[in-house]
Amino acid sequence: MNIRNVAIIAHVDHGKTTLVDALLKQSKTELGKDLAGSELIMDSNELEKERGITIFSKNASVVWQGTDENGLSVPTKINIIDTPGHADFGGEVERVLKMADGCLLLIDAKEGPMPQTRFVLKQALSMGHKVIVVINKIDKSDARIDYVVNKTFDLFMELGADEESAYFPIVYASGKQGLAGLEPDLGAMKDISPIFESILKYVPAPKGDPDSPLQILIMTIGGDNFKGRIATGKVFNGRVRMGQDVAHINREGVISKYRLTSLMTFQGLNRVEAKEAVAGDIVSISGIPNITIGETIADPIAPVALPVLNIEEPTVKMTFGVNTSPFGGREGEFKTSRQIRERLFKELETDVALKVEDSPNGQGWIVSGRGELHLAILIERLRREGYEFQVSRPQVIEKLVEGKILTPYERLYIEVPEIHSGIVMQKLGARGAKLQDMNTENGVSFFEFIIPTKDLFGYRSEFLTDTRGLGIIAASFFEFAPDLGGSKTRDRGSLVVHENGVTKLYGLTGVQDRGVLFIGPAVEVYRGQVVGQNSRPDDISVNVCKEKQQSNMRSKGEGVAEHFNTPKIMGLEEALEYIDDTELVEVTPKNIRIRKIAF
Repeated sequence: MNIRNVAIIAHVDHGKTTLVDALLKQSKTELGKDLAGSELIMDSNELEKERGITIFSKNASVVWQGTDENGLSVPTKINIIDTPGHADFGGEVERVLKMADGCLLLIDAKEGPMPQTRFVLKQALSMGHKVIVVINKIDKSDARIDYVVNKTFDLFMELGADEESAYFPIVYASGKQGLAGLEPDLGAMKDISPIFESILKYVPAPKGDPDSPLQILIMTIGGDNFKGRIATGKVFNGRVRMGQDVAHINREGVISKYRLTSLMTFQGLNRVEAKEAVAGDIVSISGIPNITIGETIADPIAPVALPVLNIEEPTVKMTFGVNTSPFGGREGEFKTSRQIRERLFKELETDVALKVEDSPNGQGWIVSGRGELHLAILIERLRREGYEFQVSRPQVIEKLVEGKILTPYERLYIEVPEIHSGIVMQKLGARGAKLQDMNTENGVSFFEFIIPTKDLFGYRSEFLTDTRGLGIIAASFFEFAPDLGGSKTRDRGSLVVHENGVTKLYGLTGVQDRGVLFIGPAVEVYRGQVVGQNSRPDDISVNVCKEKQQSNMRSKGEGVAEHFNTPKIMGLEEALEYIDDTELVEVTPKNIRIRKIAF
């Protein structure tokens, strides 16, 4: 059977997962009873379903009846790799692109190329992959197809694509409706088959030699209660058989011999047991207890290692620690130093873009990642698993090169209604952002800025407020450059509780004029907990547990005019954006609290 390995890459929310669902359903792939009627089949993780984004790359495979040069029907196995669209999960994208021989680059027919489009396309071109451009969501009423095609061509040129890559094939599609065509006419489209036909026509078959010694490069790691550690990767050369002896070559070049206890390939969304797999296919194996991402499985007689994967370095770090608040240990199942440390280091096995090290002062662990969202997703996953801990404010990772301190910069893309463009320019100007490009079409303003990563912290929530929730903001790592100083700090203080107790409506009503509250009545609080944002720059102590004194004296209208404003509930990401260097976020399975380090 012929094989094609295709990665689907795009900016977040450009419709990758919806398109993959259409490909799976229209190829009549067996999905199983629990998935047959569901939408977004590939977003199986609980967090992915909630947020509507892909966080972990997934593998699937379909069989499509293609035709060879003689017009004969030939079944082709197409391995589809769905990748994350958010820049913070670029480590996943870089890895899985190694498994593919070509890419479907999805671009929204209204938004055009966005920051992550640039990042993933740069990676694909550097690996020499054939790129098929899919202009998706052409059914949008405000789609601007010609503009998007021109912008995509400009992006290819800007990234230094050669002549063959720059004249890319284009397929127009509506993933939601399961339609595609070679012309942007929705009425003439019948099904999604033009995408399959383009894959067979333009994506080359894998280059590996099935008669050479075995070489498998491991891309992802998973676990199974019965099979143990499961490693997934691409067979670059040779053949692999169930139960055969193999050599495991680790990152240091040390060779160990093992016997495979299982060999699986992909069929639809499921792994199925296989007796043999040949060069070009994507397989999952077990039986090697200490294998990690980027290492090679080779022939035991003539072991030759493949190049180890290099992943871009992290740009943001946080300090994790045991929860030391007065409520510490009350709400979590796993809360000791040993349990938290073990879980953090276990995460390194599956997330190569993450770094964990013990803090020099012995108080906690420094966890480094690709961005705020990358670390926030990790924290949310630990919280749901029953862990209780505390984290510090995110900080950028700076580098010292030739005596100069270099700080990470982000490329920031913003799309807002024209009426809100003034406040966006004003706020970003105060944060040291440099305007690179600006244009306005149909009452919508488009901006491109370069901004230090540390000055971007805390801006996203401000941005949503300033634009009444109508703005779109996206950022991706740009470069390390000299720090120009003048970092933006929070311009308002906090409302801090000065005694332990339970919040009362009377006390909260008396405090709400001082700023914005984060909690409502009947909530247990402790001394030093932050319950709101002051309207002025200083922190102030407040008594939110104050009760109304009962007396026999009553006036006719007493209590009628009092109104309690709805508090601003702080989720995990909002809390991480809000805190400054004097505060911590307390994370438990039941609550997210903000508190002062010392009070």
